[in-house]
Amino acid sequence: MDGTNWLVGIIDNPFAKGLTLGIILCIFFYFRSFLRRYELTKEIDRLRGHLHTKLEIDAAENERRKAELERLKQEKDNLQITVQALNHKPGRKEIRQYFIYQTALDIMFEKAPGFAPAWQITLKEAETLFEKSERGVVPLLKRLMPSSPDKQAEEYEKISRISIEDSTKAN
Repeated sequence: MDGTNWLVGIIDNPFAKGLTLGIILCIFFYFRSFLRRYELTKEIDRLRGHLHTKLEIDAAENERRKAELERLKQEKDNLQITVQALNHKPGRKEIRQYFIYQTALDIMFEKAPGFAPAWQITLKEAETLFEKSERGVVPLLKRLMPSSPDKQAEEYEKISRISIEDSTKAN
């Protein structure tokens, strides 16, 4: 009985009771912290997975945007080259010059009251000169045979020069 008294004496001791209670609480909080750590580790892994997925999506979107930006830059460069080529193409300069002259004529009609009748007379004379140069077999064949616009413009200028020279020699 001495052995049981000794055990009862230790259990009745307030220090032993406090120590036991502290060890039990310590074990309880240790297991609780272990479970909480496990939950937080799972949460961190889940968040890392979400972050990784989001970064992959963003990286893919950035790559797509970069590719589209490069494609648009290339398309812009191609269009600029095309516009420059079209602006330097024979015939474009003449069309541009025609529109400039037409605008200048419209402004002159509005500003100069005596300009319109003189212009109409000069225009009629020029039309009759070109009509004379367009009559005949050679201009008819030129119109029937397809050729490039550049060659047509050159031939038209030659014919008009010849007809103007003929009309000036006749006068």
